Amino acid sequence: MLQIYDSLSRTKRPFVPVIPGQAGLYVCGMTVYDYCHLGHARMMVSFDVIQRWLRVSGLNVNYVRNITDIDDKIIKKAVETDQRISQVTSFYIDAMHADERALGVHAPDHEPRATQYVGDMLSIIERLEQNGLAYQSEDGDVNFAVREFEGYGKLSGKSLDDLRAGERIAVSVNKRDPMDFVLWKAAKPTEPEDTRWDSAYGWGRPGWHIECSAMSKALLGIPLDIHGGGPDLKFPHHENEIAQTEGAFGGILANTWMHCGPLMVDAEKMSKSLGNFKTIRQTISMPDQTGNTAAYEVNPREAEMLRFFIVRNHYRSQQNYAPDNLVDAQSALDRLYQTLQNVPPADTAVTIDWSSPSAHAFRDAMNDDFNTAGAVAALFELATQANRDQDGAITSQMKALASLLGLLQRAPATYFQSATRYSRRAMEEFAEQGEQSRVEPNQALTEREIEALIKARAEAKLAKNFAQADQIRATLKSAGVELDDKPGGMTQWRRA
Repeated sequence: MLQIYDSLSRTKRPFVPVIPGQAGLYVCGMTVYDYCHLGHARMMVSFDVIQRWLRVSGLNVNYVRNITDIDDKIIKKAVETDQRISQVTSFYIDAMHADERALGVHAPDHEPRATQYVGDMLSIIERLEQNGLAYQSEDGDVNFAVREFEGYGKLSGKSLDDLRAGERIAVSVNKRDPMDFVLWKAAKPTEPEDTRWDSAYGWGRPGWHIECSAMSKALLGIPLDIHGGGPDLKFPHHENEIAQTEGAFGGILANTWMHCGPLMVDAEKMSKSLGNFKTIRQTISMPDQTGNTAAYEVNPREAEMLRFFIVRNHYRSQQNYAPDNLVDAQSALDRLYQTLQNVPPADTAVTIDWSSPSAHAFRDAMNDDFNTAGAVAALFELATQANRDQDGAITSQMKALASLLGLLQRAPATYFQSATRYSRRAMEEFAEQGEQSRVEPNQALTEREIEALIKARAEAKLAKNFAQADQIRATLKSAGVELDDKPGGMTQWRRA
C-alpha cells in the first residue's frame, strides 16, 4: 500500500484518498518573471514522477499546478522592459513549457493562472472579513489577522512568538500585527493599469497567498488529497494558505502535505534571491545557445541526465548541485543505456511482470513514499543481470520499469551520438583550459564527419591496411568518439 510522508503530521501514513479511486494533487507552480532554474527542475520532475506513480497505482488523478502571473516581481520586470504584464508572463510561460518538454515532464491536467481567478479570491477575502479574520488598513490593503486564527504555525512547527517578523515578511505600520499578511494590495498610482482590478475594497490586486487558496478550491474542492511544492513554500506560503482556506471554510485544506528537499550549492539553497542559481536551459542547451528565447535547442543526452540526477535521489532529501555530481549522473545513465545497446530488449511492448524480484523491489520502493532512489537501484540490478545473462527479456523489463520514471526511452545509438559536457574527459578539459578558453567537448567532429571516418576505416580494413584503420580509430578516440565493432562488419559509435 502506498505510504506518503505528510509534512504537517511529520509522519509517514497510508494514502487514503477523499474519494476512493481518485486523487486530487495541487502543486504550487512558478511565478513567471524569469527562466526556470534547477531548483524549479527538481520540483517539476519530482511531482511529475509522483503523479505518474499515482496513475500506475490505478488512481484517477487530477493534477493541478498553478501559474502565478501577477506579482511584484512580474510588475518590476514589465516596467523595466516597457512591456505589458501579459507580454512578460506569456514569454516566460512559453519558456517554462519548453523546459518541461526538455525534461520529459508531463503537462498537468489543469494549469490555472492567478489572473483568471481574481473573483474567487475576492469571495474568499469577503468570507474572511465576515469571520473576523481580515481587515482593511488605512493604506487600502486588506490583511489577514494572524493572531485571530487558532493554530497558525502548525505546518512550519513554529509559534507566532517564535517567528521573527521582518525576515520573510514586509512589516507595515498599517498592520495590526507585524505577522499579518496581505490578502489584497491597494493599487498604487505608479503601477501599470493592467495590474489592477476593481473590488469592494477599491482598485488593487490579490496577494500571493490568496491565489492558491482560490485556485485549489475551485478546481479540486477541499480537502485536497495532496498539496505539494518546493521546500521554501512551507513558510510562509503554505502556512498562510492553511490559515486563509480553513479560516474561510472550516475543516482542513489538505489531507497530505508534500515538500521537496532543497537543491544546495556550497551549503546554501539554490535560489534567485541568493544569486547562486543556474537555469535549466543553461544546463541542457546545445553549445552556442544563449538561452535568450523561449525556444532553444536541447541537448537530449544532457536533458535526460538532469532528470536522472533528480530522480536518483529521494524527493525529500537534500541534493547537492556540483559538476562532479552531474558527471557521476551522466556516467551512471550511460551505463544503463550501454546495457540496452549491448543486450537489445527482446520486446519493446513488454508488460511488466510485477511478480519478478526486481519489479517487486521497484514497486515496494515507489510505494514507500515515492523512493525513486530504491527504484533506480532496481534498474541497476536488472542491468547487471542482463549483462551477465545476455538476456533481452531482462532489458525489456528494465526499459519498461524505467519508463515509469520517464527514463531510458530513446534508442541507445541516438542517445550516445549526442555530445555531453558532463563527462570526466570534459571536466578534465575544463580544468586544464579554464572557463574562458574552454572549447566545448566532442564538437570537433560533426556526425557526418564521424560517419565518413568510419566508412574510411571500413574500407581500409577491407584493403587490409590495418595501420590506417587503427589510426582512424585513434583519431576518433582523441575526439571523444568510441567505436564498437559488431558481427557482420557493422560499427556503432558513441560520444564518450
